[in-house]
Amino acid sequence: MEKDVVIIGAGPAGIFTALEMLKKGSKSNIIIVEKGKAVEDRRCPKGKTGQCVSCKPYCHITTGFSGAGAFSDGKLSLSYEVGGDLPNLIGAEKAQETIHYTDRIYLEFGADTHIEGLGNTEEVKEIRKRAIQAGLKLVDCPIRHLGTEKAQTLYYDIEQYLLEKGVELLFGYECTDLILDGETCRGVRVRNAGNELEILAKHTIIATGRRGADWLESLCAEHNIAHQPGTVDIGVRVEVRNEVMETVNRVLYESKLVGYPRPFKNKVRTFCQNPGGFVSQENYDNDLAVVNGHSYKELKSDNTNLAILCSHNFSYPFNQPIAYAQKVGELTNMLGAGHILVQRFGDILDGKRTWPKELAFSNVRPSLPDAVAGDITAAMPYRSMINIINFIQAMDQVVPGFASTETLLYSPELKFYSNRVKMDGDFNTNIAGLHCLGDSSGWTRGLMMASVMGVLMGRKLAGDD
Repeated sequence: MEKDVVIIGAGPAGIFTALEMLKKGSKSNIIIVEKGKAVEDRRCPKGKTGQCVSCKPYCHITTGFSGAGAFSDGKLSLSYEVGGDLPNLIGAEKAQETIHYTDRIYLEFGADTHIEGLGNTEEVKEIRKRAIQAGLKLVDCPIRHLGTEKAQTLYYDIEQYLLEKGVELLFGYECTDLILDGETCRGVRVRNAGNELEILAKHTIIATGRRGADWLESLCAEHNIAHQPGTVDIGVRVEVRNEVMETVNRVLYESKLVGYPRPFKNKVRTFCQNPGGFVSQENYDNDLAVVNGHSYKELKSDNTNLAILCSHNFSYPFNQPIAYAQKVGELTNMLGAGHILVQRFGDILDGKRTWPKELAFSNVRPSLPDAVAGDITAAMPYRSMINIINFIQAMDQVVPGFASTETLLYSPELKFYSNRVKMDGDFNTNIAGLHCLGDSSGWTRGLMMASVMGVLMGRKLAGDD
C-alpha cells in the first residue's frame, strides 16, 4: 500500500495533522492507523459492571480514535505556559498564536463557547497572594472545558469530517516497525490479528500519545532515532469535598499551582483538576492500572479531584525513566491486588494504613468505589512521597482544608512522556521522512498542545505538496 502521509495514532496530534492538511487544501493521500476502535465504538464496561474488568487487548479509555482525549475530562488549556515544552522548540509567541487558531477549530466542531478562569480579578489576586505566602506559583491559564461526554461527540464529528474528505482510517491495526532505507524512513509495518501490511509513504508521523511512549522509546533505541531521557512524573490523585475547593473551582475552575518543596526541591505541580468530578482507572500494557480523573458537563459528584505530580529527572548512567515509573506502578498494583490504592492523608502522617471502615465514616466518600484502602507509602519512592506531603501542606495555605485528615490520595498517578525525541522546529528527526508528535514525543502534555503540534505539522506537510 502506498500513501503520501501515514500517521500512527489517532489522538489529537495525528487528527489535527490531517485536519490542517485538509484545511490548507492538501491533495495528499493520508492514512491514519489506530490500534483501537472508532470513537463511536469505544465502550468502557465499567458503567455496567461497576468495576474495572481490565479489557483486552487494550483499555478503551486510553485507546481508540481521539486517544485518551475522548474519555478524559476534556479540558483545553489556552495558555502556552501549560502543556509541556513545545514553546521551547517553536517559540512562545508562535505557540500562543497556534493555540488561538486551534481553539477556533474546536469551536467549529461544537466546543463550549464559555471559558473558565476569566474575570474575578480581585479573587484571583487573593488566591495568588496566598500561593505566594505558601511558596507556590499560580499559573494563569484560561480553560475551555469540553466535558467527557461532550468530547466524544466533538471528536466523532471530526472523525466523520476526515472520512468525508477522503482520509483513510485503519482501525484495529498496530504499528510493529518502521521501514528504513539507510537514514530515510520509507513507511511502516502494521498488523492486526490475522493480517500484516506494509504502508509506504513519503512522510511517516508517530503520534501514539502517552499510551505509546514506552513503545516509541524502544523504537528510538532500535533505530538510532536521536532522543534523550526526559522528565517522568510520579504522583497521586487527591480527592476532597467540593466545599473545600468551592472558591477556587468558581474563580479559576482549575488551579495550576507549581512549587519546589524542601528538602529536595523537585518540581511539584497540580494537574487536571475536576470540580464535581470522578476518579477513574486506566489500564496500560502488562495490566498496569493507573489513576486519572474525569469531569462531565452534566453528571456531578460531591468531590473535586486533581493530580499532584512530582517531576523526576535522571542523570547518567540511568536512562530508563519510563521503566522506573512503571515499576513504581507495578509495586502499588501489587499491594492493591491489581486495583488502585487509596489512603487518607491523616493516616499517612500517622504512619498507618487506611481501612475500609474508616472510609465509610469519612466526609469524603471515594468516587472510585473499587479503589482498595491501604498504604500507598509502602510503594511510593521516599523522595516523591516527601515532596507530595510537603506540597499538600503548602496547598492547605491556599485552600484551607486541603490537608485535612480525610483528604484522599489515590495511587499510582503516572505520566509516561519521558522520552524526548530530538527534532528541529519543523518536527524533523534525524531520520529523513520521520516526524514524532504529541505526548509520546516528550514535547507536549495534554489535548491542546498535542493538537497544536498536529496543526503545525499539517501546515508544513501541506506546504510541501
